Amino acid sequence: MRATARRATRRVLGIEGSPRSDRVAFLHDNEPERPELNAAEVRDLTRIRRFGAIGAAMMALGALGAGAQPVLQNPVQGVRVLGLFARALPAALTITMIGTAVVVLAWLLLGRLAVGSFGAHSSPRRMSRSQLDRTLALWIVPLCVAPPMFSKDVYSYLAQSEITARGLDPYAIGPQAALGVDHVLTRTVPTIWRDTPAPYGPFFLWIGRGITALTGDDIVAGIFLHRIVALIGVALIVWALPRLAARCGVSSVAALWLGAANPLLLFHLVAGIHNEAAMLGLMLAGLELSFRAVESAASLRGRTGVLLLAGAAVIALSATIKIPSVLALGFVGMALARRWGGRPRDVAAAAALLGAVTVAVVLGVSAASGLGFGWLDTLGTANAVRSWMSLPTLLGLATGGAGVLLGIGDHTTAVLSLTRPIASLVAALIIVRMLVSVLLGRLHPIGALGVSLGALVLLFPVVQPWYLLWAVTPLAAWATRPAFRVPVIVFSAFVSLIVMPTGGEVQPFVIVQAAVATVLTIAVLYASTRRLLPWRARDGAAAPDRPSDAYAGSS
Repeated sequence: MRATARRATRRVLGIEGSPRSDRVAFLHDNEPERPELNAAEVRDLTRIRRFGAIGAAMMALGALGAGAQPVLQNPVQGVRVLGLFARALPAALTITMIGTAVVVLAWLLLGRLAVGSFGAHSSPRRMSRSQLDRTLALWIVPLCVAPPMFSKDVYSYLAQSEITARGLDPYAIGPQAALGVDHVLTRTVPTIWRDTPAPYGPFFLWIGRGITALTGDDIVAGIFLHRIVALIGVALIVWALPRLAARCGVSSVAALWLGAANPLLLFHLVAGIHNEAAMLGLMLAGLELSFRAVESAASLRGRTGVLLLAGAAVIALSATIKIPSVLALGFVGMALARRWGGRPRDVAAAAALLGAVTVAVVLGVSAASGLGFGWLDTLGTANAVRSWMSLPTLLGLATGGAGVLLGIGDHTTAVLSLTRPIASLVAALIIVRMLVSVLLGRLHPIGALGVSLGALVLLFPVVQPWYLLWAVTPLAAWATRPAFRVPVIVFSAFVSLIVMPTGGEVQPFVIVQAAVATVLTIAVLYASTRRLLPWRARDGAAAPDRPSDAYAGSS
């Protein structure tokens, strides 16, 4: 009986079985580079680039009235022209929603030139890295100068930073108690978060304290500096993602299109100013530095050791913004242990080394910032939100709703107390399985990390739209099959379109009016640009400019 149980446990964890026992491996295939676009496709790219830039500009303009505006210190309030948007919410919301739809459509059209279609008319050519970089920069610029959109979390950042600057403990007291209910920063914090302590790590609040020292109670200046921090994180993502993709044999352009040009990133990390930008940027940059060391030599002497320690330190630093990124160190450790031989003692040695680096970074940041370890007690603060994108939470809400309909009462809270721990256990088993797969050489650590983060996100008690980027960005560098890309493309587009730019509640009839106007406008745009934009594959798109064997090895 015990032997049977041991065998079952080993099989569940992936210790026993064939190399094909990791079913997710089919999501990856090597993706050779392709020749550059021909003249007709360059013209298509130019039009798509302009189309997306117009959409981003419309979003920035409409956000003057429909964005997540501050309650006080609104810079456009009372301004003769710009203030009109704040007084005409339905019109501003319509402009923003049309712009959002245009950017999403432009991203989808750009995918034809970055990835190709998944049918028979896929182009044999692909846009260059510089072409994608210029397109991404053009779409980001309008969002950089726009008011915050899709979320009001940045106002919580400002309030928590002010608490930290006053020498108070942001992990023990919320904005309302620390600053007062009438304080200019407290007034704009969403009501649900006014009495809750900060759920973010000390490194992020340390940065926030520096921003507060420069801006004081100036909300606009504080938003601007927090957006600069987010843009630095996005720049790190753009730097690291193609390098990680090259390690996995994946097209850098395809990885950047799906991971960095994704509307979820543009809307929620750039426009929404979420600290996931800094977390993901540091995590991916740390992974690149770490794998340079792991893949270059078996010893840790000289430059190799410095790279490994630097990479591990950067990943640990990202975890002091948000804790989930610490998971990346586990996969670096397994890759390192496999490099050393894959024995249990190698795993222990890698764990000891990376664990020491992590402890040193966490202790250093916690001590230097003066914030201590209270952040470890507030990691579950966000669980107060019930998100339909979380599988255990959705199950609990559905069960509770069914109980109400059947007349047996609302047992949502009781069901959630069961579904959430079970989901956490399942996520832990998946993560362990992926770690073992890396140790045994069955999966690339980047892919295994992405799958683990995907399981963590879907089984997390709370899932916000931008949390999906935890998994999408590393997986964009590894997973190439339509079984991965198609659902990510569809879900990214869908979620990007359904989240309101105001970051709060809007009257249903206003949303309906704006949605109808958006649909009609997009229909008119489609009809008027049928011959200008590649809504359908161009005739002869599948025919290469030269025989395939002439460029098959040109990557």
